[in-house]
Amino acid sequence: MVLFQLGIPVKHTERAVNTAMSHCSSDCFIMTSECVEFTQRDFCELSEWETCLQLCFPICTFCCSATLACSHLPKEKGDSGPQKQKLLEELGESWLPYLTPRDAEFHQLWKTAYSKLLLRKADKIPQELHHIVQEAFLTLQKHDCFFQDLVRIKGKDFLTPVSRILIGNPGCTYKYLNTRLFTVPWPMEDYEIKYFHPELFTACKALIKLNDYLNIEAVQALQEQNLSGTKETEDTAVTDREQDFSNFIKGSLLEDQSSLYTPRNDCTTLKYRTSYNLTLLNYMDPLQMPYLKQEPYFGMGNMAVSWHHDENLVERSTVAVYSYSCEGSESDKVNEQDEEGRDPADWHVGLKVAWDIKTPGLAIPLHPGDCYFMLDDLNMTHQHCVLAGFQPRFSSTHRVAECSTGTLEYIFGQCEVALQNLQVDSDSAALSLKSLEVQVVKEVEEIHNEVEFEWLRQFWFQGKRYRKCTDWWFEPMAKLEGFWKKMEFMRKERKGNNRWVSSRSWWKTSLVLGEVGKGERTMEQRNKIISCFLPLLTERQELRKEWTARCQCQLAMSLPEEQKPKCHPFWKDDDPSMPLPYDLEEVIANLQTLLE
Repeated sequence: MVLFQLGIPVKHTERAVNTAMSHCSSDCFIMTSECVEFTQRDFCELSEWETCLQLCFPICTFCCSATLACSHLPKEKGDSGPQKQKLLEELGESWLPYLTPRDAEFHQLWKTAYSKLLLRKADKIPQELHHIVQEAFLTLQKHDCFFQDLVRIKGKDFLTPVSRILIGNPGCTYKYLNTRLFTVPWPMEDYEIKYFHPELFTACKALIKLNDYLNIEAVQALQEQNLSGTKETEDTAVTDREQDFSNFIKGSLLEDQSSLYTPRNDCTTLKYRTSYNLTLLNYMDPLQMPYLKQEPYFGMGNMAVSWHHDENLVERSTVAVYSYSCEGSESDKVNEQDEEGRDPADWHVGLKVAWDIKTPGLAIPLHPGDCYFMLDDLNMTHQHCVLAGFQPRFSSTHRVAECSTGTLEYIFGQCEVALQNLQVDSDSAALSLKSLEVQVVKEVEEIHNEVEFEWLRQFWFQGKRYRKCTDWWFEPMAKLEGFWKKMEFMRKERKGNNRWVSSRSWWKTSLVLGEVGKGERTMEQRNKIISCFLPLLTERQELRKEWTARCQCQLAMSLPEEQKPKCHPFWKDDDPSMPLPYDLEEVIANLQTLLE
């Protein structure tokens, strides 16, 4: 085997590959499954193996951690490779122990090692809530509102195996794997939201009601934790809460949570740690998957989501998950007396203490309508995975997302900062710059790039998918594009002598370039401005090339028409209405010449 030639012991090959695949995020699935396909071949050229390893395992390290038991693989800065390698070496060829409810020690282990994982069983949750939430899942599926994301990992594009939709506070976004998702806004006071079908309004309304309910449950769970130490694993009586909910579900929607966008001094308050601002809905049908990763440490079986810590969350905030797997037949069940370990027909959440081989893991069954809460710092000290059952499953994962730089309020504020450097002559309406201080120019151009590549291109790269639910985002995105165009299109017809103006019109239509060309500036002043401006212009050029290529890649072209990426903004280089060409190579070359 070529793996042996690369220095990877043959006996560790299967476990090593499974470990790498299980620890990379679920969104690396398609890429990492290629590695398994390679290992199943009897013959493989060395170049293919090298390509496979270079693509897969450094990415798995990036995504969340896994390495082969081999020192030949590249390690990234900050990588915990030695820790993982030690874990694999200590594990050898055996499985670590894990417990299920069948085991007598299960509940005791839960109380002592996993006390901050709270399970709320379906029969403890109001039936009315179950009904409207499960109807919401099916409604969103009926209207084709679940989408596979075309994500970017180490310069390569991949479609996620899980289909998703982000629903939450208006104007909020969530970014993962170089992909920014934009919330389909749930109904909130002071926001006018037009849904394209009344059923979609009903579905989003149901999810914000679920959000409110989970918030109440999470606050009470944290309060109980503070009062009684580790007593968090047993379900508490919810009779009173069920009565409260019958009134609550008829009440008003969540209060405006826009205050969450501003950091607070006391980030440990219960409200701040449980005020969920969005939910990421997931859907997967295991039977439609060509390959499911195997859990590598405990032998827990097929995984839908690999071992990981949730990221981009407010510190020590609670994560709440509502799970709904479609009902299966009794024939799907495994005879408990004939099988050890978990029932593979049922979905489970798996837990383990991070990088600890002494504490047994847990596999907790998730029946339709069950909820679980990861309280306090559990997400930091432990890892969790989702173990696949036989039936399709929906989940609604409610989070306090850390989105200080991911809201419309934030990016509009950035635009305001950038455009403060622009002034308009009251008589001629001519534009000019207030300052050419290096720090000011740098800040403006950084915001220019942020608006184009973190917002405009991210939004249009996802095609017309958001029109499936609502047109809410299109007006603010048009406004944002107007701000971007002012940054891009600061036309200024220059008068007077100019020692080096190019014949190309963009030298006199970009305010920064126009100021650089003024004869009254010394060479030192000019070079200082160019040295500040040039790297950001170069970054813009490289990112435009990358986004253009992504929009034309084979995977993008294979998507349904309404989901195909749109390369926007885009214009031809000779477009007279734009101050600079789309392709900035000539501009960059001229600036580099001036520095020589």
